[in-house]
Amino acid sequence: MPVNETLSNYSDMAYATSVVIYIAAMLLYFGEFAYGRVATATRTREAALVGAEKSSEAKDVVGHVPAQPKRPLAERLGGMAVSMTVLGALVHFVSLLTRGLATGRVPWGNMYEFGSAICLAAVVAWLIVLFRQLRNARREATPAQLRGLGGFLMLPVTLLLFLSGTVLYAEAAPLQPALQSYWIIIHVAAAIVSSGALLFAGVASVLYLLRCRYENNPLKMAKIGSRLPTSQALDRMAYRATVIIFPVWTFAIVAGAIWAEAAWGRFWGWDPKETCAFIAWIVYAAYLHARATAGWRGVRSAWINVLGLAVMIFNLFFVNLVVTGLHSYAGL
Repeated sequence: MPVNETLSNYSDMAYATSVVIYIAAMLLYFGEFAYGRVATATRTREAALVGAEKSSEAKDVVGHVPAQPKRPLAERLGGMAVSMTVLGALVHFVSLLTRGLATGRVPWGNMYEFGSAICLAAVVAWLIVLFRQLRNARREATPAQLRGLGGFLMLPVTLLLFLSGTVLYAEAAPLQPALQSYWIIIHVAAAIVSSGALLFAGVASVLYLLRCRYENNPLKMAKIGSRLPTSQALDRMAYRATVIIFPVWTFAIVAGAIWAEAAWGRFWGWDPKETCAFIAWIVYAAYLHARATAGWRGVRSAWINVLGLAVMIFNLFFVNLVVTGLHSYAGL
């Protein structure tokens, strides 16, 4: 099937637009994160003033409605950041959709498209966690603190999108013959969803370690640690994301083995990509086991989760771009 150049150009424009929107969202998230404490104090004072007005309502004119306090700047920045993230995700999805329509295949046939899809999965995972946490608000994390985490996720997302759109960029083209199988829909889609969710889980574990360092010594990491949710909230986010997505990652590896048997006549051949994916599976299995072991909960298990993220990043870049193997489909 010939490539539709018009749709391909629209895809590239939507991709660049989504990166710009994500950068704006990241800056807004960090803006709320920086001014969050001031906003909390301001809201407390305004609430006190409103309470004073209500206590003296006998002096008010009948039918007078007290003016609502103005939303703090930090809260407005956080609301705009979430809106920009949703908008960026929609534009990002359009980029992948038009890429697929332009080539007549799934839009993850090379490293550029694969990296883009992983970033979209990470952003969607973040939005799901954010809305669930805000709906079930907990005392250990205010809305401002939860939204402030978005900047720390958008930072690696924008960096990966920048690398994918520059160094890893590949022109729209049909799939290579080795990839022309229905298993690319099943196996790679599962790997994309898993990688995106595990990226969020890894970021949450990194922030957990920063928060623990602050809680153990408030003089260290005070500017960052004091504005983060409690260590319990961050640990819960990382664990839940990992425990939910781990079966999907397991399925991705199993599906890859089945595809390998159909394509190469063996389920497992210790190809660099296969080996690294299996190592990542072992690390995340160790993380879940550590979370169930009293002596390894907390900081130790968080470091294991961070190690898992490092292995995933190594598998994504080094194995695909440097090491030669049967999975060398970067498209560069």
